[in-house]
Amino acid sequence: MDLNRATIIGRLTRDPEVKSTTSGQSVANLAVATNRVWTDKSGVKQEKVEFHNIVLWGKLAEISGQYLSKGRQVYLEGRLETRDWTGQDGVKRYRTEIVADNMIMLGSGHTGSVANTSFGDDAPSPGDTSDQNSSSEEIKVEDIPF
Repeated sequence: MDLNRATIIGRLTRDPEVKSTTSGQSVANLAVATNRVWTDKSGVKQEKVEFHNIVLWGKLAEISGQYLSKGRQVYLEGRLETRDWTGQDGVKRYRTEIVADNMIMLGSGHTGSVANTSFGDDAPSPGDTSDQNSSSEEIKVEDIPF
C-alpha cells in the first residue's frame, strides 16, 4: 500500500492567484510558510521557515480567492505532486507542490469560517477538462455546505 499525503498549518505569503483553465475550471496557486522553532544543544533558540507551493481546484480554488489573503493562517491537506518543464534557457526545471483537497481557514479575519472539501481521487489534474461548470457568482460562507 502506498500513501502520498501532506498536512500543513501555515500562513499565506501572498494573496491567492485564482485563474480559470480553458475549460472553465478554477485553479488557485497559494504560497504558505511554516515555521519550526527548536532549541539547539547549546540552548540557543533556532527557527527555520519552509515555503510551500499549494494548488487548489474547483470550488476550493474559488473559496480561497474570496476569503484568503496574505498573512491568513490556513490548514491544508493534500498530496505531493512534482511537475517538470523545460525553461526558455533549455534547462529542465522541477516544482513540487501540494495539491490540496481539504482546507480550513484558521485565525482571525473570518472567525469560524471553514471551507472543508474532500475531492479524493477525483481531484482534477492540470489538463483535466471534465468539469465544465464554473460559476462566477460570489460564494457566501453560509452557502458552503460543509
